Amino acid sequence: MTLPSQTAAPRHRLLKSGCAVLALLAAQPATAQDGAETDAETPFRLSPITVNAAGKADDDAATVVARELWVGGKVATSLQDTPASVSVITQKEIEARKADTLEEVLQYSAGLHTDYYGTDDRNDYFQIRGFSATTYRDGLTLGSMRGVREDPYAYERVEVLRGANSTLFGVADPGGSVNFVTKQPKFERIAETRLSYGSFGSTEAAFDFGNVLNAADTLAFRLTGKLKDGALEYDHSNDDETFLMAGLTWSPDVATSLSLIVDHLDRDGTPNSGGYPLDRDYDRSAFYGEPGFNYHDVERTSVTALLTHDFGNGLTLRGNLRYSDLTDDFGYVYLYDYAGRTGTTLSRYYFGTDRSATETIGNAVLQYDTRFGSIGSSTLGGIEFRDGTSTDTSIYGLAGSIDLANPVYSGGPASPSVYARTRVENLTRSVFATQNLAFNDRLIATVGLRHDWLDVTSTNLMGATPVSASGDFSESSGRAALTWKFTPSLSIYGSFVESIAPPTVGVDPERGEQYEIGVKFAPEGSNTLISAAVYDLTKKDVTIAVVQPGGAIEREKVGESRVRGLDLEAKTELTSALTLIGSYSYIDSEVVTGTLRSGASIAGKQFASTPNHVASIWANYTLAGTQARGDVTLGLGLRHVGSYYFDAVNSRKASAATLVDASVGYDLSETATLELHVSNLLDEQHVVGSGTADYYNPGREIGLSLRKSW
Repeated sequence: MTLPSQTAAPRHRLLKSGCAVLALLAAQPATAQDGAETDAETPFRLSPITVNAAGKADDDAATVVARELWVGGKVATSLQDTPASVSVITQKEIEARKADTLEEVLQYSAGLHTDYYGTDDRNDYFQIRGFSATTYRDGLTLGSMRGVREDPYAYERVEVLRGANSTLFGVADPGGSVNFVTKQPKFERIAETRLSYGSFGSTEAAFDFGNVLNAADTLAFRLTGKLKDGALEYDHSNDDETFLMAGLTWSPDVATSLSLIVDHLDRDGTPNSGGYPLDRDYDRSAFYGEPGFNYHDVERTSVTALLTHDFGNGLTLRGNLRYSDLTDDFGYVYLYDYAGRTGTTLSRYYFGTDRSATETIGNAVLQYDTRFGSIGSSTLGGIEFRDGTSTDTSIYGLAGSIDLANPVYSGGPASPSVYARTRVENLTRSVFATQNLAFNDRLIATVGLRHDWLDVTSTNLMGATPVSASGDFSESSGRAALTWKFTPSLSIYGSFVESIAPPTVGVDPERGEQYEIGVKFAPEGSNTLISAAVYDLTKKDVTIAVVQPGGAIEREKVGESRVRGLDLEAKTELTSALTLIGSYSYIDSEVVTGTLRSGASIAGKQFASTPNHVASIWANYTLAGTQARGDVTLGLGLRHVGSYYFDAVNSRKASAATLVDASVGYDLSETATLELHVSNLLDEQHVVGSGTADYYNPGREIGLSLRKSW
């Protein structure tokens, strides 16, 4: 097979997705499966890195079926040939489902359980294959920035890689990884505005503008923003946000692209309602915290640089660099209830943390693609570093009690008790390499190795003299996979991958190992991708969060855990009018060895917040317009979450639940659309998380938005 030259693809197509698409430039002549030369316009994919310059990049605004995977230059390849279970939620899918939080973005993907703390709105809560997941932005870990609720409007797409992946990403949780791909300038016109009004009096305005800046077509900009004035479903709540992002891309030729992106996120929210009593169902609007003390203020500024340069002859360099500065302050009063409680007066506790963090992280990746007769070779090597510092001051103590029958708010603590003040410094240096070999374009072998040097220093700032403790970790992780392409449309793979979770001083890093077998099918002539995977995932030196007798929450080491399961996912645009997205996951979790601090054994127990069954389906159908009216698009979704335990000892269980989402869109013109979105259409209410109080799933929310593009 003869591949087209690097000039075969028009320049505007190569630049369409910024630096990610420039990764497609490295291509060499290849031999076809039968050894004969084929049409030079036929795209070729050598998994998991090398791709042909003529291969069309994904248009995330135009389709829900992604074909390419991009994780910061460490992989840029065909999804069908990637030897891992992967989901890509494109911009079009995010907009079709009006997903305003990461929990909502992920809730229709296989292997994921989201929003299991309901009205606790401090973070986005989600698990992949029963474990916490590590988050990334453009392939760089968010590290010290973890816990910030990302705004999906800032991103072209959200990518989910299920299973351990430390060889690609460095320290990471074993369940999987979530990568946000930032909206970057494009060498084309971008113009969109959006106005929304929704439940609880929430109003929102957003815009996304971009274009070429000069006649030479070498400089482009993009400006994205969002302003929200809102509330949550419970009383005395805020959900306000200001987001602004500006990007500039310089591309003097088809071989070079440099992007600079600056963004600022400011959130003024409420961390939670204080929880709900355990004895029965309560109205979601009830608030048992303190109006003057339940607060959550977040400010984060990031500066990111993304560089790609193609030297020619198969050699490509990518570099990514990001600096972030964060303040994240919250405080709240919450209920302390217990089984068998009598009367209507409940104790309450207060908890809060003031946090500041800075982080600098970057990498440099070299990729070389060539061929040796019928063997295609892609070699990738790189270095990475991270320097992060965070300082936390935490308060905790007994707050005033409250009478459920006649709630009277008494105010937050006048002199809150500080129980911890800590500074944590993380310095990470890493080297990694991946070798890919494709034999006759049928059998693809992948081997990867990474080594991380992790220096962690924790300083106790509570006393008159700071006391520091350090930990130096030197950890290696590996990855091996084989992919067999039966046909251009059908492939099967087997893989072994390892992970190392972010370590803390005095605690061994949690290590994960996963064996996986999967199949992927993308029928020719159809915009469809179907995947299935079975896996066996083990995590050692596990720690979990456990509610202590006094109401505090601390992490306890419990030993070894194991998950076996099945993930099925399909995305298809059957016709220009009908789109379907479906997934099903079976998750069999078990604590292999584990004992809580109390001495109670939890061996043989299932994981907390981990259902055995999760399934979903979303359908969009468009009724073509006539001379009298525009197109009408109808959307309907079902989400089923099986029962699961609330705690490590499996003492109390959540009920299985099925929820319905719906949407209606009407095209007022070719450039303007009016949309109505309803989540939890039937207003189903059930307990999704429980400890000292219950937390419910989000209730019915209705939003009306007007989008205009030109």
